[in-house]
Amino acid sequence: MSPRGRKASLPQADHARPEPLAPDGLVVHHHNRAGRVKEYDFSAMPVAEPMQRSLAAVFAGFCRPGTWGAHTTSEGYWYQLEVFTKFLAGLENPPRDLDEITSAVVKQWRLGLGTNRGSYHANSLITRLLLSDGRLQTGPVADELAVRRKEPKSQIQSYSEAEFDEIKVAARRMFRSALLRIRENAQHLERWRQGDYYQEGSQGWLVGQALDILARTGDLPRSVHQDARPRIVIRKYAKALGGRKPAMTWQRLFLSRMEAVALGVLLMAEYGWNLSVIDHAEVPRALPDPGEDGHPTYRIPLEKYRRGAGHHYETRNVTDDGAASQGRLITQALEATSFARAIVENLVPGTDRLIVWRTHKPGRQQASQDRLPPVSHFHFGIHTSYTQEWAHAQGFSGAPFQRGRRTVNALDRRQPGQNSQETHDRRYVLVDKRVQAEAVEVIAVGAEDAALRARTGVLAAELREQPTAGDVETATADCSDYNNGPHPAPEGGCGASFLMCLGCQNARVHPGHHGRLAHLHTALTNLRSVVPPPAWKADWGETHERLEDLKDKLGAATWSQALAQVGDADRELIRHLLTGDLDT
Repeated sequence: MSPRGRKASLPQADHARPEPLAPDGLVVHHHNRAGRVKEYDFSAMPVAEPMQRSLAAVFAGFCRPGTWGAHTTSEGYWYQLEVFTKFLAGLENPPRDLDEITSAVVKQWRLGLGTNRGSYHANSLITRLLLSDGRLQTGPVADELAVRRKEPKSQIQSYSEAEFDEIKVAARRMFRSALLRIRENAQHLERWRQGDYYQEGSQGWLVGQALDILARTGDLPRSVHQDARPRIVIRKYAKALGGRKPAMTWQRLFLSRMEAVALGVLLMAEYGWNLSVIDHAEVPRALPDPGEDGHPTYRIPLEKYRRGAGHHYETRNVTDDGAASQGRLITQALEATSFARAIVENLVPGTDRLIVWRTHKPGRQQASQDRLPPVSHFHFGIHTSYTQEWAHAQGFSGAPFQRGRRTVNALDRRQPGQNSQETHDRRYVLVDKRVQAEAVEVIAVGAEDAALRARTGVLAAELREQPTAGDVETATADCSDYNNGPHPAPEGGCGASFLMCLGCQNARVHPGHHGRLAHLHTALTNLRSVVPPPAWKADWGETHERLEDLKDKLGAATWSQALAQVGDADRELIRHLLTGDLDT
C-alpha cells in the first residue's frame, strides 16, 4: 500500500526474495527497506578463508527484512568486524575458523577494548554476531561471550535554559525569514495568475512570470553554452529578479538546506522528535472534520524502527488554534514547503515527505542509500552533516539535536517522547545533571514535609478488627508495650499523654474505640472556634490531625456509625481527657 492508499502492484508469480549470501559464500548483499543494495566482500578480511566464509554466513543471517533495515546498521557491524579480524590476524596463532576461537582469545579481545561507550558498542555488536553461529552457542566461549558488561553512562547533558533559548531563537529567526519570503512571493504569484495587478512586460509582471515557471518546474530558463561553462539564468529574468544568486531566484519559493535544518531544530524543540524521525517525517494530514471553529487538527505519522517489530509506527494529533499552539509550526512547515512538495508530487507521486528543500547543485548523488534519493533539484530530510554545518554557521559548539532532545524530554516536557517510561527515566532523566540539580530543592522540600507529617499529623496506631489479648487499655487506644514506648517516664513505663497514643506505633485502635475518638474529634473541632488559633494549634493541633487521618482511613460510613454510638461513658472520658484530669 502506498502512503496515499493506492494498492501496490503484485510481483510476478516466479518472484523470490534475493538471498543475501552470494553463491561463492564470500560476498553478502544487503537490501535495505527501500530495496537498494550494498555489497560486502568478506574475501578482503585479513583472516583465513574458512573464517571469512563463517563470518559472511552469520553476517548474511542478519541482512534480512525485519532485522537490518538500513545500510547504516550493516555498515556499523562491518566496521567492527574489520577491527575484530585485524585483532585475530595479529595473534601469535590466528584461529582459522570460528570454532577455533577460545575463551582466552575473547578475554584478550575484550581487555583491549577499553571501557568507554564506543568499546561497549563494539563488544555488543561482535558478541551478537558470534553467538549467532551454532558452534559458539555452548561451551566456555559461549559463557565468556555471554558475560554482560556494564553500559557506561551517557556523557550527553541537557542545555541550560539560556543556551537552549539561544538555539531556538537562531532557528526561529532563520526559518521565519524563509517563511515570510516564500509567503510574500506566493502572494505575488497569486496576483500575477489573477492577471489584475501587473501590466504585461513590466518588472512586476516579469517577476510573476518567473515565479510561475519556478512553481511549475523548480528552476528558471537558463542560457545554453556549447562549452563546459555552467548555464546561468537568462538575462530577462535575472534583471527583473535583481540578480542570479539563489536568494534572488529559486529561494523565492523554496527552502535552502540550512533553512530546512532550522525547521528541523524547531520541530525537535516543539515535539521532542529525534533527528531520524524528522529526517523521514511524512506530510501531516488535516483531519476531515476540523470542528466548528475551523482550526485544523493534524494527524502526524511517526516512524521509529528501533522500537522493534510491531511498534514502528505511531501517530500524534496537534491542533493549530493560535500562534502559541503546538499545531502552528506544522501549518508553517506545510506553507514553507508547499511549492517544493507540489513539484515533487508531480514528478514522483507518493513521495510524501514533510521536509523538502532545493539545492543549487542538482544531480549530486547522496552517499547514503538509506535516505530518499533526490528528485530533480529537491532533497528530503536532514542529514547529520547538515546539522553540524548549521551549528557551526550559527556559532554553536555542536549539532543541537541530541542535547536538545534531552532538554525537551527531560526538562521541558518531563515525560516520555517516543520512548517507554523506563527508557525515559534511565537514559534521559536520572543521568542528566541539570535534572539532578533542579531536583535537589524539590527532594529536600518533600523530605521535610514528610518528616513533619511523620512527627505530627500521621496516625501511627495500628487499626485492628478486635481487641488483642494482653494489650493494656488507655483513654484513646490499647497499648501493646506500655514499658517500651517512644516517651519513657523517669520512673519507668510511658510518660506520654493519652492524646499522644494515636502517634505511637505500640497503640492499637479497634471498633471499641471508634465512638470516643469520633466524639474527641468533634470536641476538638468545636474548641477551635473558641480558643485562639496559636493556642489551639499548640495544644490540640497534632491530635486533631491524627483524628482526621483516622477518619479518612475508616471512611465516612464507619465514622457516622461511630458518632451515633457515642455513650455517656465516652463523653465523660473525653471531658476528663480534655480538662487534663487523665494526663499522666
